[in-house]
Parts: sequence; C-alpha cells; structure tokens
Amino acid sequence: MTDTPSALRASVAAAVPRLLAIGDAASGVRPAPGKWSPREIVGHLIDSAANNHARFVRAQSSDDLVLPGYAQEEWVRVQGYQDAEWGELVELWAAYNRHLAWVIGRVPEEVAKRPRGRHNLHEIAWQPVPADRPATLAYFMED
Repeated sequence: MTDTPSALRASVAAAVPRLLAIGDAASGVRPAPGKWSPREIVGHLIDSAANNHARFVRAQSSDDLVLPGYAQEEWVRVQGYQDAEWGELVELWAAYNRHLAWVIGRVPEEVAKRPRGRHNLHEIAWQPVPADRPATLAYFMED
C-alpha cells in the first residue's frame, strides 16, 4: 500500500499548478451543452474523494466491500460548483486528496489485502471487478 499514497500525493502536487493555470474565467466555461466545466469536474472529484473517504473507512470494519454509491450529476448540481470560486475548489480538492493519501497509508496491509467475496465493485469501481470474483480494499483504493 505504500505506493498508492505516494502516487496520490505526487499526482495532486503536479496537478495543482496546472489546474490553477486554467484561471477563474476559463474554469467556468462548459465546452458543450450537457458537459461539465472545469469547476464542475473538480467539484465532482471533491465529491468522489468525500465518498471514497467514507468507503475506505467503513470497509476496514466490514467483512464485505458493499459500499454506497452516489448520484454524481445531482451532487454537482446541488452544490453549485459552477458558481464556486476556482482557487478554493482546487485547494479543497488538493487538501481532501492529501487526506485520502494519509487514510490509505494507515490501512493495515492485512485489512487492505484481505479478499472479500461479497462486494459491489462491479458497480462503483472505476475499473470494475466482476461480482463473482473476490476483491480487496487495496484494489479499490488504488483504483
């Protein structure tokens, strides 16, 4: 598990200056109807971090990896990321992901690598795991 926290911290450190370079005005531009602006994308990534934070903590005291999903479009709309200040969104995204790196780094290896026969990573993981195949918290955190 030592690579995942380091990789996440490095990704955040590399992304922050690039995100801030987009600028406040450009961050609010939607590239096409029905597409998210950079503000909404970063807002979605904040929501993803918040949901994964809760999932990673819950999974450590559970025998399975059946974890809650969330309505991404609704979360972005309700929180009004389109109207938020760009620099504050980037700062929150960076801080939350640095915290996730901390949380991931504290998961005991035996907990992270324990196979879980029951999971819903076929529904919520970026790279799904078939429902009939065991999954690990380590895989989900890296995913």
